[in-house]
Amino acid sequence: MSQSASVWLVILVAFIAANLPFLNQRVLALIPLRGPKILAVRLAELVAFYFVAGGIGLALENGAGQIAPQGWQFYAITGALFVTFAFPGFVYRYLLKHRH
Repeated sequence: MSQSASVWLVILVAFIAANLPFLNQRVLALIPLRGPKILAVRLAELVAFYFVAGGIGLALENGAGQIAPQGWQFYAITGALFVTFAFPGFVYRYLLKHRH
């Protein structure tokens, strides 16, 4: 896989992973809940999916060659980008009116 394709794949995976906690009622998209899922659970899932998407990116980078060293700035920027990616799911879940 080319580097350009792997970069776009990581961006797509991160976008889907960031919105997944807000688009379903299951914990980690696997375990059904009896009641509604609260915001704290969704935020914990967001953190977990951040590390999953980062692991996929790390695996793709490892397959392409040497892994570049990352400092705290890298994690601050990617965390902010991940939260930005989650905005459409948050708007859908909490700001739009749903007719039941």
